[in-house]
Amino acid sequence: MDIESLKKMVGTTRDGAMLRLMLARLLAADDALGEAEFHLEAAVAMNPDYAAAWKELGRIRNSASKFEAAAEAWSIGIQTARENGDKQAEKEMTVFLKRLQRQR
Repeated sequence: MDIESLKKMVGTTRDGAMLRLMLARLLAADDALGEAEFHLEAAVAMNPDYAAAWKELGRIRNSASKFEAAAEAWSIGIQTARENGDKQAEKEMTVFLKRLQRQR
């Protein structure tokens, strides 16, 4: 799917956290980081237990040099992944957070 097709689904009955994550990834690949962040924030608001959205939100914020906000997203994502037993997501975000902390 392309960006415009996904945007048409926003606000409809097909809207959801997974749609917003997919849209955000495409927007980020198109260097529309602000819009991608907006949709990821919507995704985690819709489903706060969606570890993949927290991970992507941290990545987008880090790419936009919003380091404190990236650390916050990954910290929440790590806790979310831990609570849901998603060891892989927990491990990945822990590595991302440690790298960010070492850089600063």
